[in-house]
Formats: sequence, C-alpha cells, structure tokens
Amino acid sequence: MNPPLAALYPQHLATVRGHADHALALAGFDHLLVAAGTPPGKFLDDQDYPFVANPHFRHWLPLTDAPGSWIAYTPGAKPRLVFVQPRDYWHVVPEAPHGYWVEHFDVVIVRSAAEAVAQLPKGRNAVITPACPAVDGVEANNPQAVLDCLHWHRSFKTPYELALMREANRIGARAHRAAEAAFRAGESEFGIHMAYLAAARQIDAELPYASIVGLNEHGAVLHYTHFDRTPPRGHRSFLIDAGASCAGYASDITRTYAADGHAGFQALIDSMDVAQRGFAAKVRPGQSYPELHVHAHHVLAGVLREHGFIRMSAESAVESGVTGAFFPHGLGHSIGVQVHDVAGFQQSERGGSIPRPAGHPYLRTTRVLQPGMVVTIEPGLYFIDMLLAGLRDRPVAADIDWAKVDAFRPYGGIRIEDDVVCTDGEPENLTRDAFAAA
Repeated sequence: MNPPLAALYPQHLATVRGHADHALALAGFDHLLVAAGTPPGKFLDDQDYPFVANPHFRHWLPLTDAPGSWIAYTPGAKPRLVFVQPRDYWHVVPEAPHGYWVEHFDVVIVRSAAEAVAQLPKGRNAVITPACPAVDGVEANNPQAVLDCLHWHRSFKTPYELALMREANRIGARAHRAAEAAFRAGESEFGIHMAYLAAARQIDAELPYASIVGLNEHGAVLHYTHFDRTPPRGHRSFLIDAGASCAGYASDITRTYAADGHAGFQALIDSMDVAQRGFAAKVRPGQSYPELHVHAHHVLAGVLREHGFIRMSAESAVESGVTGAFFPHGLGHSIGVQVHDVAGFQQSERGGSIPRPAGHPYLRTTRVLQPGMVVTIEPGLYFIDMLLAGLRDRPVAADIDWAKVDAFRPYGGIRIEDDVVCTDGEPENLTRDAFAAA
C-alpha cells in the first residue's frame, strides 16, 4: 500500500526548499518569487486561452487553478502563498486553498493581481514567471543560473511526485481501455476521443497534451490531432497517444491496436511490444539514453528484417539511414510536472548542453540515467510516404521489399509508449503497472 500524499508531501517540500536555497545562494539572490501565471488573451477578443499554471509553481504545491497567485520564498522562512480570490460573478472563483499541504504555507488571500504583487518581498528577487502576459509591478527576470539549478534537480523525482505520476498513469490506463473499446465498436476518431475524455474524467484543457487519435493511415502522422467525425469505411488499425493529469503531473501513454482479421499487422505490433519492453528494462543507473536510442534503432532494424521489409543487415540499415525513415523520432524524453520535462540535455546544475548523437536530431534527452529520473520509452515504426520516397531513389532501395511496404502503408504505423522510473535496481514501469491494475 502506497503512503498517503499527506505523509509524502512534507519531505517533498523540504527537498524543493533545499534546492531553492542552493539555487538562490549560487546565483546571489535573496528571495524566490514564482508566479502561477495568468491565461494569455486571444488576439482581438475579450476571451482567454485555458489557464495552465507555471510548472515551477506546480512543483511546489498541488494547486492548478490559481491564476494571478504567487509563491514567495525566503531561505529559512516558511514559504508564503499569495492566493488571488477575486470578487467575480462572471466566472467561478477559485476555492480558498485547502488540503494536506496548506499547513506548510503562510497563506494570504487577496482580491486582485495588484494586491498580490503588493504582498511580495522587495530586494534581490529571482522572479520565475512567463514574460507574456506581463505582470504589472513585477519584472520577470528568470535568472538562468537559478533555472539551470532548479531544472537539474527537478530531474530527480521525490516519492511524492512518483505517487502523483502513478495516479496519472492509472487514470490514463483506464481511459486507454475505454478508447480501445470504442475503436473495437467502430467509432470515429472523434467518438474515440470522447470515450477517452469520459473515462479519464478530464476535459481537453486538463489533459497534459493534445491527444493523438489516429485510425488507419492517420497513424503515420506523428502528431495527428485532426479527429475525423465520421468513421472510416473499415477499421484496420488504431494509434492513440494520450495522457492524463494528476495535481499537475503528467502521464504520456501510447498504444497501437490492429482490428480483428488483420493478423499481419498484429504480428508486427507484437514484435514491437517485445522490443519496447526490452528497452524499458534497460532504464537503469548509468545507462546513456542516447546509446539506448541507438540500440533501439538496431533492434528495430531486426524487426524490419524479421517481418520481410528489408533484406540488409541491421548494421547497414542503421548506418545507411533506412531505420531513420521508419523510426524518425527519438526513443523518448523526460517526464514529470511537464510532459517534455526540463533538463533533458543539461550537463550539470550549472547548465551546459550534451549534444545529440549525429544523425538523430529529434532525440529529446541526452542524459545518463540515474535513480529518480523518469523517462518515456516510445519506439515506433511508421510507413510515412514522404520519408519512404527519400529511400526509393537510393541504392538501398534494392534491399527493401516495396510490395511489403505498400501493403502496410494503409495501417499508418505503430508506437508503444510507457513512463518508466529509473531506480537503484529494477526499473518501475508506471504504465505497465497501471494497465495491469486496470
């Protein structure tokens, strides 16, 4: 049985405060001011875009609906939450803060953003807030030295954060089950998405990212977010990349399904699933993520060869760029309070950047894995016309079975994605555990 959040939160906050102390001392600031932010306005309109709280704000406390509010922290003192609760009959006014975390803050409730700013300390302030929209009376300086330090340490999740990410995966797994059932029932992409939202009990604005729901050849569009309202004439395949949120923390889950009677595509999915599980098992301390990504290319070259798409060796397929045409994105990325979490390329708490390996421009992390880090593992195989066309005029085309490729183009592609925790021993697969519980 997992400890309750109330038991885990004090140590999490102590860890966050410790990192703030260190970052402020490193950069020469007296106070840390973290804005929740405000929703940006729509151009030439009197409406706003949906509000998404600053991830630095959400890292301190599980408060996602607090536009205009601030956290003010001075080392050695209790952190202060300046909470904006406006007098407003046009919109729902945010509830006064409550819950297991409130006792750990000095909470001040004000009625306007201007009153909130008046409560902030003066002096050498590190102010972390979006530059746009601007906040009157406070200048966003977002000191790079402070951000680098905070981002580096945010790479390592506390037990409290992992508890929230487990729940985000449980919500996501439940919703994925509903989406698969809708696919089996012959629903449109839009209908499947509605089934997903209903099962997650979250609206689009609450999800950590825009869901990808692709039937048939739409699975070949990596970020397909179109949502056809009419079902296709026949359901062949279904790729869904969709997550869920829990107190501001994300899950990022992808599954691919074959319709009944499409055994060849199901066999390819099965091979990809075996490969993906193997990559997830390598999320261990000391594992270079770029090396794992390159290893994935060699394994997927074997899958392509096993299923008759290519006749060349795995080494030749990788070196010649053939695997890159079938698997054009990175193996995964860091995840946490942001879907594509920070510090994926960072060298140390003082910044710096670790370059991607040559020929792999879309890899989203180049770090060496250490306990506490959480990454996605999401290999893919796709039949993308634009990329395949680039192979047809090259000498390697002779070692590709184009008739086989053309037979699979109507299925789009395959991606399987889990959120995996690096521990001191066996990795913890948050997503597989959630599906098993579901």
